Amino acid sequence: MVLGPGPGRREPEGEQSAVSLKRNAPRGKAIPKESSPFINSSDAAAEKSQQYDGKNMALFEEEMDTSPMVSSLLSSLANYSNLPQGSKEHEEAENNEAESSRKKPVKAPQLGTLMGVYMPCIQNIFGVILFLRMTWLVGIGGVVGTFVIVTMCCTTNMLTAISMSAIATNGVVPAGGSYYMISRSLGPEFGGAVGICFYLGTTFAGAMYILGAIELLLIYIAPQVAIFPLEGLEGPEAEAALLNNMRVYGTILLTSMATVVFVGVKYVNKLALVFLACVILSILAVYAGVIKTGIDAPDFPVCLLGNRTLIWKTFDVCSKTVETANGTVTTQLWRMFCDSPFLNATCDKYFTSNNVTQIQGIPGVASGILSENLFGTYYEKGDLIARTNMDSVEDQDDPLTNANRYVLADIASFFTLLVGIYFPSVTGIMAGSNRSGDLRDAQKSIPVGTIAAITTTSFVYMSSVILFGACIDGVVLRDKFGEGVHGNLVIGTLAWPSPWVIVIGSFFSTCGAGLQSLTGAPRLMQAIAKDGIVPALRIFGHAKANGEPTWSLLLTACICEIGILIASLDLVAPILSMFFLMCYMFVNLACALQTLLRTPNWRPRFKFYHWALSFLGMSLCLTLMFLCSWYYAIVAMVIAGSIYKYIEFAGAEKEWGDGIRGLSLSAARYALMRLEEGPPHTKNWRPQLLTLVSTDAEQNVEQPRLLSLTNQLKAGKGLTIVGTALVGTFLENYEQSQRAEQALRKLMETEKVKGFCQVTVSSNLRDATSHLIQASGLGGLKHNAVLVSWPRNWRQGDEHQTWRNFVELVRETTAADLALLVPKNVAAFPSNGERFTEGHIDVWWIVHDGGMLMLLPFLLRQHKVWRKCKMRIFTVAQLDDNSIQMKKDLTTFLYHLRIDAMVEVIQKVESYTYEKTLVMEQRSQMLKQIKMTRTEREREIQSITDSSRGSIRRKNPAAVTTQLSVTEEPPAASKDEKPEEEVQLIHDNTTPASPATPATPLTPAEGVQSPGAQVQMTWTEKCDGEPAKPPGAATPEGIKDLFNMKPEWENLNQSNVRRMHTALRLNEVIIKKSSEAKLVLLNMPGPPKNRTGDENYMEFLEVLTDGLNRVLLVRGGGREVITIYS
Repeated sequence: MVLGPGPGRREPEGEQSAVSLKRNAPRGKAIPKESSPFINSSDAAAEKSQQYDGKNMALFEEEMDTSPMVSSLLSSLANYSNLPQGSKEHEEAENNEAESSRKKPVKAPQLGTLMGVYMPCIQNIFGVILFLRMTWLVGIGGVVGTFVIVTMCCTTNMLTAISMSAIATNGVVPAGGSYYMISRSLGPEFGGAVGICFYLGTTFAGAMYILGAIELLLIYIAPQVAIFPLEGLEGPEAEAALLNNMRVYGTILLTSMATVVFVGVKYVNKLALVFLACVILSILAVYAGVIKTGIDAPDFPVCLLGNRTLIWKTFDVCSKTVETANGTVTTQLWRMFCDSPFLNATCDKYFTSNNVTQIQGIPGVASGILSENLFGTYYEKGDLIARTNMDSVEDQDDPLTNANRYVLADIASFFTLLVGIYFPSVTGIMAGSNRSGDLRDAQKSIPVGTIAAITTTSFVYMSSVILFGACIDGVVLRDKFGEGVHGNLVIGTLAWPSPWVIVIGSFFSTCGAGLQSLTGAPRLMQAIAKDGIVPALRIFGHAKANGEPTWSLLLTACICEIGILIASLDLVAPILSMFFLMCYMFVNLACALQTLLRTPNWRPRFKFYHWALSFLGMSLCLTLMFLCSWYYAIVAMVIAGSIYKYIEFAGAEKEWGDGIRGLSLSAARYALMRLEEGPPHTKNWRPQLLTLVSTDAEQNVEQPRLLSLTNQLKAGKGLTIVGTALVGTFLENYEQSQRAEQALRKLMETEKVKGFCQVTVSSNLRDATSHLIQASGLGGLKHNAVLVSWPRNWRQGDEHQTWRNFVELVRETTAADLALLVPKNVAAFPSNGERFTEGHIDVWWIVHDGGMLMLLPFLLRQHKVWRKCKMRIFTVAQLDDNSIQMKKDLTTFLYHLRIDAMVEVIQKVESYTYEKTLVMEQRSQMLKQIKMTRTEREREIQSITDSSRGSIRRKNPAAVTTQLSVTEEPPAASKDEKPEEEVQLIHDNTTPASPATPATPLTPAEGVQSPGAQVQMTWTEKCDGEPAKPPGAATPEGIKDLFNMKPEWENLNQSNVRRMHTALRLNEVIIKKSSEAKLVLLNMPGPPKNRTGDENYMEFLEVLTDGLNRVLLVRGGGREVITIYS
């Protein structure tokens, strides 16, 4: 319905002209550009005007590229189609196909519940185990034991079907079946791992079906075609010959089947109904036979010698002798156990001592034989199959002779083996979901058809367990290959009207199931390969022109050949049980997770599910895995785990809205809420770093080695946030911020830094950095340390804002109780690929910072770059300290901290007079008075510094004790005070109050008396960057006075002089002791509270670290970060 303008609405003139021009335009002619009602007059806009004109969509035309009309969306969904056996996501298909108007009409799927889901599931569930092993399972495990096994497996299947139905009805499920459901529910890692396991299970199922068909052929249909004859062979030789026959004929049949699949799947699909008919007819024949036994039991005699079952092949009469007209004559059975046909011959001792008895193998459903078959009888390999309720005369000491005459157990049997052999007979419940693309209403057909099929098959299996136990004698049930009933298939002896119905029917059904496996497995592999989650499998995504997965078929045939070379149905069955059980377990897990997480998209049409049922199904699957074979279960889990980790590290990243991502979000939310309960204990403290980097004009990181240091400090543990700041507005710089974020991610990946990146845009760099410090992290998961590089070239005139920002950053981290790490000369720091084979990490522990200086070297030495470096700790003793005791205490402290380090105490820092330092200060102030440029002043100051250090080395200065103290200063002077009163740049609590300190502010009279008293701010500029201009400085007399006021300088600037002197002297000691160290860590003094002293602060730090190659300045966060307690 197209809404037109209302009666009261008047169209604008432009729209009226456009509409009238379009209505009056001749057919086939384009509308002129100027008549377009759209703002843009380009060709694209003209096309849009034609497309949306008359639809009242002009208001939304600018968004049509990203937000299509509802009609277009519905049309694309209506034309969506699936390949029956290929995994093709509808989003990708829609992007790759031509325009919807040019699409070929897609034939709507017509399959209903019966033919689309129910029958395929029946065909896949009923298989080789039912016909070849079910009677044997009942005989070995007993009716009770086998019924328990069948109930467990069928319950697992039903619970899995319920979970699968919920997932399958939660939206459209493209072909790919369980792989698609698991991968989209649990993510690419789980999906790929379980998808490959499901593929391996399907492939080994093909091998099992082929082996079953060959067993039917060689033992029951045509034994004479055996390449390796079994006649005359006994024991291991006969077993080896049978296995070799299985291998040869299995390979031939596999090659034939693969060729059929390669030529065309359509032939397989056409034969599917024939194979299905064979299965149904065979089962009906068994039920008919059971009914007939209640009326007239069939004649299938079994010959027993004592209580031992004889192989009835080479004799005709179940008797030692027969009475004829000529007297008593020995039989063929006599000749088997005696050395001559005469009555006086020497015979086998057991043969002589026991009678030969003939019993009915199938006494019938009304015979009461069920009570004898209730409980199981387990055998070791080579044990005799004997009747349990018959007595025999035998000497336990006598060795077993003529063993080849008796029916023997071919394998050791136990309960868990029976579980592994039986479970493949209930697989195949995914057949319906695999064909979802062919179903008329998949959301209805899949649950109904699958659950109905499982109900039917479960009834058949459970009833057959009871009926087999009620109709067939125990010795026949335990006779796996029917050797005691003339080599007939045991279940065939029960069938009506003839055993051949079962033999032929089961042969064709197993061949059909093998073809289905060889058809489905390659397409499953192709679906996994096309998803691109496993890079190594991408080659198997290629197909022929008609879509047939040639390479996947070849891989499937090769893996299937492995199962055929095993050659034993009983050994292959547990292998595929593992893979199917793992697949079913994750289907249940997917449903349970989606239900518990209450994902908004979790809205299945199938309502009869519950997370508890899914967890029960998952637990049953896990239990059955270890019941079948604990070592196979471990191998299957190792394979799945290896694939999971491979996809995690090497696979393509996919975002499928999976449940694991939802689980991660829920777990993260829970963990964040727990973190809010309180700060971490000292034992759990580790640096959660906020690494601040800068980017150039191209958004490339300027300090990549900063991320290398981050990796070396973190080693992948804890929180890491790499942040950068951009100047501007967010709207104008959004693309620039995205490029910067990509550059950060790329560099983090290169440097193997595991963490997050954050880009903040603000009107100025200072605010942007402050926002990063304040807003990074979430809840209790916040950074507790900031890593930022030392500002390079901060002395340059155009870089004055850089060092101001840096000092403000130091203040903000102090105020926020954050630790601060400042590497200087960060370009000289090692990359992650370098290795130090020797060297030291030197720690200069001047003041206690909570233990950061102890913890950081320990963390660095965990990384391979610093692992071979040794740790040394230097500390400075004060005048009244006992350096010997101090060293002992520090050594004991490190011992309790479990840190290996050499300890050295600098006993006495010899000091010298303040002359050189004062000369620097005086010259700096004089240069300000004569208005020299900043660059020239720096050159002069540097020359004085160099000469000063030279004289220090040559001269033995007077002993003056310098107290190395970086204590917090008292509050700075208020804003109301005059600049002349702002005297001290970095206050010290131990400094005696001079006439210029805020404690004793100068009076106006004092300020007038001495020109020098008005010039108290050394190395300092006003906040606006202009040099201070005290009165009288412009006159030559004022300059002359500056050189004659040394006593005043000494009195007025004691704090600055002492601090610069401390920095110089401590720097000398550090260079002397640590010049060869690979890294020097030392305490970072705090910034002045009076911002007019910021430049002095930078000078102090520069002097303190001068001449050192790699320095890491460390400032604690105000809390203890290391403890001696466990």
